[in-house]
Amino acid sequence: MNEAAPAPKENMGAPLPRVDARLKVTGQAPYPADFAAANVAYGVLATSTIARGSIRALHLDRARAVPGVLDIISAGDVGSIDKPKFGNTGASSIGPLHDTKIFHDGQIIALVVADTFEAAEEAAMLIRADYAEETPSASFDSKGAETEAAAGKSPMFKEDVKAGDFDAAFEAAAVKIDQKYSTPTQHHNPIELFSTTAMWQGDQLTVHEPCQNVTGWKVELARQLKIDPANVRIISSYVGGAFGSKGPMTARTAIVALAARRVGRPVRCVVSRMQSFGTQTYRAETRHRIRMGADRNGKISAFGHEGWEVTSRPDPYVVGGTSATGRMYDYGSVLTHVSIVHADRNTPGYMRSPPETPYVYALENAMDEMAVALGMDPVEFRRVNEPKKEPIGGRPFSSRSLLKCYDQAAEAFGWSRRDAAVGSMRDGDWLVGMGCATAIYPSSVAPCAARIRLTDDGQVRVQCGSHEIGTGVRTVAAQMAAERLAVDIDKVSVEMGDSALPPAPVSGGSISTASVCSAVLKAADAVRAKLFAAAVAEGGPLSGSGNEKLDMQDGKVVAAGGKSAAIADVFKSMQVGAIEEYAEFAPKGSTGQALKKLYAGQPEFHGGEEDKDSVKYAFGAEFVEVRINSYTREIRVPRIVGAFAAGRIMNTRTARSQLMGGMIWGISHALHEATEIDQRHARYVNRDLQDYLVPVNADIKKVDVILVPEVDMEVNPAGVKGLGELGNVGTAAAIASAVYHATGKRIRDLPIRIENLLV
Repeated sequence: MNEAAPAPKENMGAPLPRVDARLKVTGQAPYPADFAAANVAYGVLATSTIARGSIRALHLDRARAVPGVLDIISAGDVGSIDKPKFGNTGASSIGPLHDTKIFHDGQIIALVVADTFEAAEEAAMLIRADYAEETPSASFDSKGAETEAAAGKSPMFKEDVKAGDFDAAFEAAAVKIDQKYSTPTQHHNPIELFSTTAMWQGDQLTVHEPCQNVTGWKVELARQLKIDPANVRIISSYVGGAFGSKGPMTARTAIVALAARRVGRPVRCVVSRMQSFGTQTYRAETRHRIRMGADRNGKISAFGHEGWEVTSRPDPYVVGGTSATGRMYDYGSVLTHVSIVHADRNTPGYMRSPPETPYVYALENAMDEMAVALGMDPVEFRRVNEPKKEPIGGRPFSSRSLLKCYDQAAEAFGWSRRDAAVGSMRDGDWLVGMGCATAIYPSSVAPCAARIRLTDDGQVRVQCGSHEIGTGVRTVAAQMAAERLAVDIDKVSVEMGDSALPPAPVSGGSISTASVCSAVLKAADAVRAKLFAAAVAEGGPLSGSGNEKLDMQDGKVVAAGGKSAAIADVFKSMQVGAIEEYAEFAPKGSTGQALKKLYAGQPEFHGGEEDKDSVKYAFGAEFVEVRINSYTREIRVPRIVGAFAAGRIMNTRTARSQLMGGMIWGISHALHEATEIDQRHARYVNRDLQDYLVPVNADIKKVDVILVPEVDMEVNPAGVKGLGELGNVGTAAAIASAVYHATGKRIRDLPIRIENLLV
């Protein structure tokens, strides 16, 4: 892969190395399960082997007899804690040990605690359950699965967007398509396993767990344990892979905390990779029907998108990507509808660009099919349907650089050399196909707080309860502070991942850089204001400079007239050694309750399609070349080019890494990943990395990322649009289109495998 970081461009920050890079590559970064708790006991889960029914009896005698076993917590032992809640903070409403009912395969039925991990594991394997088993519903077509409209069932999805008279427009269209698409269940498999380490000191509970929402978890865990949130601390300094999997808290956390209180020792529970398939969230499987009508010049007049999603029996988890697909192009008329299908499965959850990845896959596939039906170039077809305003409410886009992305990506990719005829491009035994697709992600921001301390020797400490999940937010927060306070980034330290720090929103929805940088900007400006006031005050080093504009440069306070003073001299005049400021950022248009909700662990998102004045999105264009062996039908992706516009780029190195990782994940989404489900028993089959396929280095060749300059100060004070989830949105559709171009086979159901191309 091309590893060189791009040079800074207009409105783009320097490609500085990560401030925590050395800690990570030397193994010194403290991940939650690495915490050295004194006298720690070990917890191992026992999980169900059926997907629906109840436990008649749980046989624990053999497990209790294992030397070193301290306790076993099972149904009936957790009455002192409340059941979890489903929502943005809680993964599911299923309280696995609150009764004997089994809702899904792999549900927790017991937690064994022992002096050693080996003893706990042996005991957990000896637990046997007698079940009253019922026939489960595994998926869409299973008997007993229940379907209902998604709108209004969950705060995640408010309405089915629509505009104009779709039925009349579709009926009158000269060219039409009506096709179905699907995406499979996919599971998170982060390198860092899921874990919980809980320890009590009197009434004070500290939990070390990989987490994307320390503030929210603190409040939710306190509710479940019926204690004051002030007595709970969640620490997650570094996270080894997340992207939604460590966003909502699972039932395990409270169970482990209860176990630690019962045995009077810290308890650490590391979930096996196999067990994580049933105890954590995953990407819901989806089905789609898209109807599209256009005139013979390629102008779309009707767009209809219906979606169906599998969720658990009790929880109304909704993906709901029609909010984005319904606003992508200038459709003329729009009709959408989303349904959720309740089956006997664990509750799905967020996975990198949760709504957009499956829903945009269907839309962009349909766009390519319509371009073929019209005999148009796919890029030109999108250009013809570029909107001046979003089609649902007629609001302007705060910025929309999609066509710039297509222009730059197409040129870098060599799209003009593409022969449009299906199967016309070859290289020896290899069929060559080229495809493209749009990427889109809402640009949101949430309330956030930060504390900054500047000392007289120019050292800066930034504190914020956000999370370093691998995106580089520590680095961009340091860059923002260094920029505003005119110090070298080496003088900035950043503390994150602790609920004792100023609260931050969940690290999800691509809001972290925008939210954290906006709060850091506000705190830094408060420090600047105090420093400036002291500099020009009587007795200050710039006294007498008047009210002329002040700035900071190279560790100095500089007046417009040319006078300057070292920071140390300003501090000396103040007779203090440090300035510390705490700032709260609330997005423009937020309610008076926004900051209260932040401290309550339920921060409001603002932006995307929610704002009244404009619609805010980041955009990208992705171009893919595939090669398919004409004999074996082996599929290869030798190169992929993506151009992305996401407002101000705080650090071109970390941004490029995120976008590259997103496109690689998109390749995985298209060609590799699928959780196989036993339809008879509603059980996951490939629960390990031997059978759950993901790309390896040999699968990924050349990945080129283009950062398109864009200025958009409507999105937030920092001008930042999130991009962590943008890169993988269009990739799978571009690959599907390229496969069609090479072979003439339109594969609408992911993943695309060799067997799809043999028939």
